[in-house]
Amino acid sequence: MEETKKVALITGANKGIGFEVARQIAKAGWTVLAGARKEELGTQAAAKLQAEGLDVQFIHVDLDSPESARTAAEAIKKQFSKLDLLVNNAAIAGKGDGPPSKVNVEIVEAVMKTNYVGTVAVTQAMLPLLQAAGKAQIINVSSELGSISQQTDPNWKYAPVKVLAYCASKAALNMFTMQLAYEFRDGSIAVNSVNPGYTATDLNGNSGPQTLEEGAAEIVRVALMEAPVTGKFLETGAEIPW
Repeated sequence: MEETKKVALITGANKGIGFEVARQIAKAGWTVLAGARKEELGTQAAAKLQAEGLDVQFIHVDLDSPESARTAAEAIKKQFSKLDLLVNNAAIAGKGDGPPSKVNVEIVEAVMKTNYVGTVAVTQAMLPLLQAAGKAQIINVSSELGSISQQTDPNWKYAPVKVLAYCASKAALNMFTMQLAYEFRDGSIAVNSVNPGYTATDLNGNSGPQTLEEGAAEIVRVALMEAPVTGKFLETGAEIPW
């Protein structure tokens, strides 16, 4: 490995937006670690990108298993000694998620555990490696559905979408972004939330109007910035109110 080559970890990279982000970051000349919960699916995804001549490896990361994050961090430290970029992309949408008066509390608990608690656990495990890079970046793949400001606007295009578990998990993720950016306000690690937009993925039954390339675009743009901003909630061409 070239000492100057940058290393990125992307969770949930075996399909959807995560897979496309892995492809684009690898095309930019990075080593990409494609995180996935299931080894078979992660290995297959990495093999597809390797067949394109890209430097991509599978690494096991399960957001419901903090131990898997710690094990992954140990493996990255042994092989690369650092991590330049962490893209927290993996997330779930709970089947049966719905309005706050009706949603099953178990669904709320499961979605929050994966999307929020799991992301915090992965990030904490990777922080020493990110710090070792000197200058690094964390991108939390959020959603405009997690914007409390927009959720309170009755004229907002997604105002009727009130699925408590998913929306709350992304709002919590945004709080994590804000507080972590403040903690690393010395500039050593840039931390941002990015809304990929309504993209056709398994998460929404492929109902989104955007392609995977369109959904990945802003994540990749921010990831490859020479001097990334920090503490922002971004989408293509704009900044979203918290």
